[in-house]
Amino acid sequence: MAQNDQLDRDSISCSICLDLLKDPVTIPCGHSYCMSCIKGFWNGEDQRKIYSCPQCRQTFRPRPVLKKNTMLAALVEQLKKTGLQAAPADHCYAGPEDVDCDVCTGRKLKAFKSCLQCLISYCENHLQPHYTVGQFKKHKLVEPSKKLQENICSRHDKVMEIFCRTDKKSICYLCTMDEHRGHDTVSAAAERTERQRELEVSRLNIQQRIQHREKDVKLLQQEVEAVSRSTDKAVEDSEKIFTQLIRLLKKRSTDVKQQIRSQQETEVSGVKELQEKLQQEITELKRKDAELKQLSHTEDHNQFLHNYPSVSQLSEATDSSSINIRPLRYFEDVTAAVSELRDKLQDILRDKWTNISLAVTEVKVLLPQPEPKTRAEFLQYSRVITLDPKTVNTWLLLSEGNRKVEYTYPLQSYSSHTDRFTDCWQVLSRESLTGRCYWEVEWSGVRVDVAVAYKNISRGGNESLFGCNDKSWSLRCYTNSYVFCFNNIQTLVSGPRSSRVGVYLDHRAGILSFYSVSETMTLLHRVQTTFTQPLYAGLYVVGTAELFKLK
Repeated sequence: MAQNDQLDRDSISCSICLDLLKDPVTIPCGHSYCMSCIKGFWNGEDQRKIYSCPQCRQTFRPRPVLKKNTMLAALVEQLKKTGLQAAPADHCYAGPEDVDCDVCTGRKLKAFKSCLQCLISYCENHLQPHYTVGQFKKHKLVEPSKKLQENICSRHDKVMEIFCRTDKKSICYLCTMDEHRGHDTVSAAAERTERQRELEVSRLNIQQRIQHREKDVKLLQQEVEAVSRSTDKAVEDSEKIFTQLIRLLKKRSTDVKQQIRSQQETEVSGVKELQEKLQQEITELKRKDAELKQLSHTEDHNQFLHNYPSVSQLSEATDSSSINIRPLRYFEDVTAAVSELRDKLQDILRDKWTNISLAVTEVKVLLPQPEPKTRAEFLQYSRVITLDPKTVNTWLLLSEGNRKVEYTYPLQSYSSHTDRFTDCWQVLSRESLTGRCYWEVEWSGVRVDVAVAYKNISRGGNESLFGCNDKSWSLRCYTNSYVFCFNNIQTLVSGPRSSRVGVYLDHRAGILSFYSVSETMTLLHRVQTTFTQPLYAGLYVVGTAELFKLK
């Protein structure tokens, strides 16, 4: 009889889950499985598009259509009524991390559900009365839990089915009659329903944020790829351009060398020709000298007088007045011209290199960092700035290593330079300003303008004054007021008086801010624009101004 029971078990058990068949299906090779088990097994083979039997490994293509085996299903139900159950496999027994069935004796099976009313966990077999017995059908079944006792009120030993909104805790119905009397209470189920709605809203927000972040990640990856492609192209193009420049310089070097050598040949040829003429004249003169010497020794007076006229006549002398001996200095003008070209190229490269560096640093994928708030944060971007003597007006005197400027009389005897301001008492910095920069100006006197400007600002006329054009931005500091100027438009600025003005520049973000600096920093004026060139710090002075040394 035991052998027959085992035979029956094997014939109606699923070889995948090792349990009695549920919704049994028979596949083309004749083996039977639970419908959900074989579907799950074949889902794992979808990628190969070849489906096999877990027992005999026979393969099928395409995926067979599954239909419930009604005869086998009826047999399973009939055998269940006789009390026959599939022998539980080892994986059905509870392990250290599993929830035990509280009803099983001996080796306990894994709990299939926990009942919040019974406060007991049940395996699938012992759970059956909750499906068939009327009084159990209303019990709340949940996933197996080891924390069922947390649902019991520690004070009254009752199930906590009520939620106190006043104290935000779960309680039992007896709690509502004493310590929670008069509190805002609802059933735990009602509170769960409301919180569930909030949870769904939160999940929806989270999912939307996930979608947005995934989109952002995808966009950033595209930007990384775009930056890499653009970088490769820029490097390739730059190398080509620099190669062309080098080739051009080499060609010019070769041309100059050839011209010098050609001129050398011309000049040497002329010198040698003159040299040959002079050598011939020397030979002729030596011959004539010999004849004269011989004639001078003639004793016959008549013979001497007869030969003297023909011997004493000399040929015309070769003109050598054009000879100008200048050892090692014949081509010095060429060297000077090449040196001048080198200096001009260096100046151009220095100026244009700033533009190139700016163009490189302007390449940003991410948004700029927020503007500093405290002076310590501003000082992280402090720059050492000096004033350019080539730009300073003759009414101004530089000192302190070109960091201090003051209005002076008489005029200074500066050399003429195209960069010098001729009509306005102002000066630009030597250093160009890009990226994020901060500096401070200590000032005194009638008026000092703290400004920034493009290098191509006019150097003469009223349009060269800081703030009177579209190439400069200026904060005019008077003894009792501030005025901001740009493109000849003046804006009155209010703020605390201070002998020190701080300037913050974020070139890429187009931010220019002026601060009154004392024990605290107070924003005086802020500009938001787009800077198209490197900027230079500027000062207009009727008094004294100094670029303060920041620690």
